[in-house]
Amino acid sequence: MSFQRTNSITGIEVADDTKITFLDLKRKKAHRYVIFRIDDKEKEVIVEKQGAPWESYDDFTAALPADNCRFAVYDYDFVTEDNCQKSKIFFIAWAPSVSRIRAKMLYATSKERFRHELDGVHYEIQATEPSEMDLQVLMDRAN
Repeated sequence: MSFQRTNSITGIEVADDTKITFLDLKRKKAHRYVIFRIDDKEKEVIVEKQGAPWESYDDFTAALPADNCRFAVYDYDFVTEDNCQKSKIFFIAWAPSVSRIRAKMLYATSKERFRHELDGVHYEIQATEPSEMDLQVLMDRAN
């Protein structure tokens, strides 16, 4: 079974294991987060890093490059005011302001198509600096 699809604008494909890894996060809680990058040579979105279920949000943000774009999903667990355990999946488009313009353009034009492949994402965040995706931002959006 192949999940590979091409982004008609950029020619970027989604690697087969990329969607499977996302489903492992969503259904099996196998990962706390997954960071994806666009492989320039293969012209596809691939998994760069998977965070273990016990890793923290600080571990996640530390794994993002300070000077390059990435896509990521983060499985945010929280307790509601009614003392109910909940989980929301965030899609994060990370494009630091110091990234190369070519990278920013490639990620920007590929984002919607890739995001569409990830069925089950609850919220989306676009961030150009760490404060735009601070843990408080996730808390505010999830509640």
